[in-house]
Order: sequence, then structure tokens, then C-alpha cells
Amino acid sequence: MATMKDVAHIAGVSTATVSRALMNPEKVSASTRKKVEQAVVEAGYSPNSLARNLRRNESKTIVAIIPDICDPYFSEIIRGIEEAAMEHGYLVLLGDSAQQQNRENSFVNLVFTKQADGMLLLGTDVPFDVSKPEQKNLPPLVMACEYAPELELPTVHIDNLTAAFEAVNYLTQVGHTRIANITGATHTALTQFRTQGYQQALRRAGITVNPAYSVTGDFSFASGARAMTSLLSLPEPPTAVFCHCDVMAVGAMQQAKRLGMRVPQDISIVGFDDIQFAEYCDPPLTTVSQPRYDIGRQAMLMLLSILRGRDVNAGSRLLDAKLVIRESVAPPSR
Repeated sequence: MATMKDVAHIAGVSTATVSRALMNPEKVSASTRKKVEQAVVEAGYSPNSLARNLRRNESKTIVAIIPDICDPYFSEIIRGIEEAAMEHGYLVLLGDSAQQQNRENSFVNLVFTKQADGMLLLGTDVPFDVSKPEQKNLPPLVMACEYAPELELPTVHIDNLTAAFEAVNYLTQVGHTRIANITGATHTALTQFRTQGYQQALRRAGITVNPAYSVTGDFSFASGARAMTSLLSLPEPPTAVFCHCDVMAVGAMQQAKRLGMRVPQDISIVGFDDIQFAEYCDPPLTTVSQPRYDIGRQAMLMLLSILRGRDVNAGSRLLDAKLVIRESVAPPSR
């Protein structure tokens, strides 16, 4: 069995240099790193399967680009990704893009330079050219959570339009007619589909859509609070609010309380995602539950299929969402 000393002899460097090149490659020059990598392959040296991976031109690493790693929505998705990856001998590098193009590009470069084998994209922005002629040149890539209808990319997500429709339809069934809509960024497909579901549910109930009842947020607690302040200041405020995520719903709920409103006696609130905190806020939040762990797991398994050369159809793989009824909704009191 080859040893590190054998690698050092072939590369013409010290064993300490071999160790640095393998464990901390940024601490050696590119030429030295290349000599060591070639020597590893030639000697058949295999610490942690390194030689095997070099021969196969694979890193056994996946990059997952996340818009905001602090957002609790992504926690279960990441767990699903990582558990599926570990079962198949892969590591996952989590890249918090903070929705900044330069940070996304640095993660993408890991794939193009063969330091990672493929990429999972959990946000709305695709950080490279995906025009029709260029899609055939993309690295192995799967989208999760978000859906970009104009792209022919394998995607795992839910039917946002139907899920939003069911949530707002529930509010109409308990008697609400003045229902507001706190959205995410309006340019995203996710926001557009959920808004369409909101509008269709109102029309189904014979309720005219009031543009003043739609306020744009950014999926943060603060934006939910600001939106609620704006809605409650209207001459005829809503009696119920549908929020495009639980984080904004919790922010809206807390702001309503600060302004002297009772939830759900004075105003009802419905969220979206079913993050863990939704069950434990006061009152517990009625929300749309996404199968977040399964979204992450299925996306990772789909990417592994692509890496193994199997045919994976572009387009959607839809998973089921369901409305979870808790205590944040009641019939209108006025």
C-alpha cells in the first residue's frame, strides 16, 4: 500500500509539503499542488478515497446555493439534502449567496473547476447564462423550492398556486371577505403563483380583489411587521391576512398585537411553509405545510442520477403540500 512518503518521493517534495497540498491546498503553489496530485494518482495513495476521486475526475462534493442560510425555511431542506448525500458518499458545501451575484459566482466556479461535481440551487436567481442555446453547456444542476418556467431545468417543488388557493379559500369559508396578501418579491415565480392562488380564491368566493390589500415584503420578520402596519392603517382594514411565508406571518402577528389587535379575534393570519416555530408561536399559526425534508432529499437524489449519467427529465417534480389548521384563524368579528 502506497504511503505519503512514496507520494513525496515521486513528486520530489517533502512529506510535509504533501500533507499541506492535500489538507490545505491554498497554502502551496498551483504547480506544487499539481505535482502532488499527479503523484497521488501514480502511487495509488488513497487517503479518504482521494486518489480514486482524482482518477475519476470527481470530488464527491456538491454545492448547495442558499439565498439566506439564516432563514428557518431552509433548515429541513438542507437536512434532506445532506442525509441523501451522506448515504451515497457525498459531502455538501453550503453556500450562502445572500442573493449577491459575486458570491454566487464564486460557488459556481467550484463546479466549473471540478472542485465540486454538481450544484443544487435553492433560490430564484440562476447565477450564469441559461439562455436556450447555453442550457446544454450547464454543469449538473437541479433547482429546488423555486420554479423558473422559462428554464428547462430539473426542479423539485410544490404547486404554489393550488396551495395558496386552498389557504385563502379556507379564510373565505370561515366568513372573511376583506383578505389581505403579504407577498414576497414580485418578480419571482413563487410570489406570482401564490398571488394568483390568492386572487383565484377570492374570485371563486365572489370577492372583488382590492389592490390596496396586497403589500410586498421580503420574507423577513420586519417586512411582515411593516406590511401589517400599512394594512391596519387603511380606512377599511382587512379582517384576515394571507402571508407568503411563516416568517412574515409571525412578524405580522407580533405587530398586530403591538397595535392592540387580538389574533385571531380581531384579525386572522395564515402563513406558508410550516417552519417549526409556526406550531409554537402564540397563537399557533395556521399555515401551508411544505414537505421540506422531502424536497431536499428528492433534489439531491435527482442530482445524483444526473451525475451517474441517467436520463433525468427537465421540468417539475411536484410534491404535495397541505393546509395545517391551528389557532390563528377565526370568523370575522366585524
